[in-house]
Amino acid sequence: MSPEAELIGRLERHGQGHLLRWWGELDDAGRARLAAEVAAIDLDQLDRLVAELVQADGTPAPPDDRVRPIDGVRLPQTDGERVAIRRAAGVGADAIAAGEVGVILVAGGSGTRLGFEGPKGTFPIGPVSSATLFQIHAEKIMALSRRHRRTIPLSIMTSPENHQATVDFLQANGRFGLDHVRLFVQGQMPAVDRATGKVLLASKDRVALSPDGHGGTLVALAAPGPGGTPSCLEEMREMGVRTLFYFQVDNPMVQIADPAFLGLHREAAAEMSFKVIERTSPGEKLGVVVRVDGRPQVIEYSDLPEQLAGRREPEGRLELWAGSIAVHILERTFIERLTGDLDHRLPFHRAIKKVPYVDESGKLVKPEEPNAVKFEQFIFDALPMAERWSVVETDRAAEFEPLKNAVGPDSPATVHQRMSDQFASWLEQAGARVPRRSDGSVPFGIEISPLYALDAAELKAKIEPGLVVDRAVYFR
Repeated sequence: MSPEAELIGRLERHGQGHLLRWWGELDDAGRARLAAEVAAIDLDQLDRLVAELVQADGTPAPPDDRVRPIDGVRLPQTDGERVAIRRAAGVGADAIAAGEVGVILVAGGSGTRLGFEGPKGTFPIGPVSSATLFQIHAEKIMALSRRHRRTIPLSIMTSPENHQATVDFLQANGRFGLDHVRLFVQGQMPAVDRATGKVLLASKDRVALSPDGHGGTLVALAAPGPGGTPSCLEEMREMGVRTLFYFQVDNPMVQIADPAFLGLHREAAAEMSFKVIERTSPGEKLGVVVRVDGRPQVIEYSDLPEQLAGRREPEGRLELWAGSIAVHILERTFIERLTGDLDHRLPFHRAIKKVPYVDESGKLVKPEEPNAVKFEQFIFDALPMAERWSVVETDRAAEFEPLKNAVGPDSPATVHQRMSDQFASWLEQAGARVPRRSDGSVPFGIEISPLYALDAAELKAKIEPGLVVDRAVYFR
């Protein structure tokens, strides 16, 4: 059987023969490109996903009576609790100093919603310096490495769309001085028609592909490197890295490889740990960490029934309090177990989106309404598979202000303000005077490079008490 006939037969068996509708019009390069993209699709898996997530309604949310609030380490309120956090920070610091901690940065997104051309990590977000997200994150890792006198390896997950642009940006900036940076590429899944489950074509010689979600990080970490070189996980094993700190590029306030969080994770002998914040409203767009039949689980805010999302304690606080901010710790051996066993692979979820496609006449259609289903994995679905786990609350004001929109909430304006307010607080703790508006915010930009001070305690040792800060300032 010729390669062409084998390809046709394979697609026809799975009801996807339409992907070769324009085969006769394609040149050799177009045919090779389309054949390679089709060959990369697991059609047996796709059949299952279409049956479960397109033709059926997917997995429903669990009944209310099975859902209970998660137990976790809440923000310390007593001297004893603060002592416990300091003790945990010592454990985490020892792990960093021993070279047992690595960092995973998920940076596959673009700045489309920001009206920005390029990878989101290249967006300038420093409130005074206009330092990019990548620079801010890199400087935190550099400062932490210097503090503990140990290189902290950084692995950055890109997408096929932004990989080369990310490589070029990091090279142009000397990787911001980091000693060990490795990039790896996220996987992709085909988008299918919402009504029929047929795979869509982005052009006559290209399948409509989309990233497979942040849960795809795990499989991508385990995939061989270019030219059959060791995977990221294999490289980490050779380096002696046991524990991986995971976060997403759009939050410049993350305390990367936070020693206290690492220490609490180690003290719990956890395979996976979550940082969370207390939810402020039933409709807040955060995954909700809960217990279902006693096991930890995350329910996406869009899947959480209204009556469950709004359930309250007698004193009025939300009962399901823990909102995930996509900051995790995972043991390397836990990832190896999940990626090495098909029974433990993360499930896929559906996302109903607008996807441009080539119609039966060969015309490119840009739909005005959602027409397609994309398949995505979520990293938080690993939590129920962990034999031991921990959930740690953090201060929203100190560690969570993501950059998502051009204006309004989660925009450059809100990020600049939150960062400036935090740095003003550090200055005040060091004895400086900073003016505040009536609502407590500062009226101008303040920025402190991590290379100048990684936290309030380090800053206190570097400035004179009584310093007056009355205009925009950048400490570097």
